[in-house]
Amino acid sequence: MASWPTGRLLSAAARLVEQRWTARLETLGLSHAGLIALHTLRGGPLSQRALARRCQVTDQTMSRTLDRLSRSGYVTRVPDPLDGRRSLARLTPAGEEALATSEQIAREDSSVIGALGDDAAFRRQLIELIGHLTGP
Repeated sequence: MASWPTGRLLSAAARLVEQRWTARLETLGLSHAGLIALHTLRGGPLSQRALARRCQVTDQTMSRTLDRLSRSGYVTRVPDPLDGRRSLARLTPAGEEALATSEQIAREDSSVIGALGDDAAFRRQLIELIGHLTGP
């Protein structure tokens, strides 16, 4: 690995972290997409279409994600008070708890973050790299 280009190292590290993170989320009955939806719903109820847009996925993908979250008891669908033909997805107390647990795992679980040493410094470097690559 010492001879690999930096991009390949980053890609391999990202895949390994994602695999570990996925395994931990599965213990909560969550997928990565479900976690993103829960995090987005923390700001308040949203229609499926608005949620899909904010999460940058298709309506169909969000429909499947919301179905899974609903079966797990993490979201509920309630009538839109402004348009009775539409429903809004709303975070449940169980969804809030799963989201809080996932955030704790992300901060504290060494199986996810590994032995990075100074995690805060590493995060700053990643943010700087992403900012550089995406432009102003």
